[in-house]
Amino acid sequence: MPFGVDEAGKGPALGSMFAAAVHCDAPDDLPDGIRDSKRLSPERREELAATLRGDDRIAIGVAEITPARIDDPETDMNSLAVAAHATAIEGALADRARVASADEQFSGLCDACDTDADRFARRVADACSLEALTVDARHGADDESPLVGAASIVAKVERDSHVAALADEYGPVGSGYPGDSTTREFLADYVDEHGNLPPFARASWSTCEDALAAAEQTGLEQF
Repeated sequence: MPFGVDEAGKGPALGSMFAAAVHCDAPDDLPDGIRDSKRLSPERREELAATLRGDDRIAIGVAEITPARIDDPETDMNSLAVAAHATAIEGALADRARVASADEQFSGLCDACDTDADRFARRVADACSLEALTVDARHGADDESPLVGAASIVAKVERDSHVAALADEYGPVGSGYPGDSTTREFLADYVDEHGNLPPFARASWSTCEDALAAAEQTGLEQF
């Protein structure tokens, strides 16, 4: 019973991280054109995600890790990625696991979010509540496996939809990544106007800390 898992939004300074798991009995049931989401246009990703969600032969699970969880000093991004992958797997397999026979096995592949792929696979398997589960992990799995590629598409569409909703409410926020000039400009303007970070910022990220420090320095120079 194969599945694939990937995440989107591990590195941005703004917004949540998402993980998605895609399960189907026959990977040939996946739509044509599945590949790593980074190699597809936003429009094509949305088309493929809609096709995946509309197919009864395919089960999808999605997990969201909020900025509040990311900023928790008691955790780290690798542990949160493990939790997200495990939750997504449970979501994708929940219905099938309820009716599975005693000898039915579930196995799948994660795009590794740890420098040690085997360690990441073990941690995801341990974090899952499902029994009879075998998890593998590899770097670059979204390029190698159609199921992981499908998961990368779903996760990226979820992340893009999340960022679009933020932009609808707060104005242009960019991609949320530290290297995005629109994101940096948004943070600077927001902090300058409100005196604090927006509620969807990852306050523990250096990009956000720098925006606060720059605003404080500007305030001091005005006196």
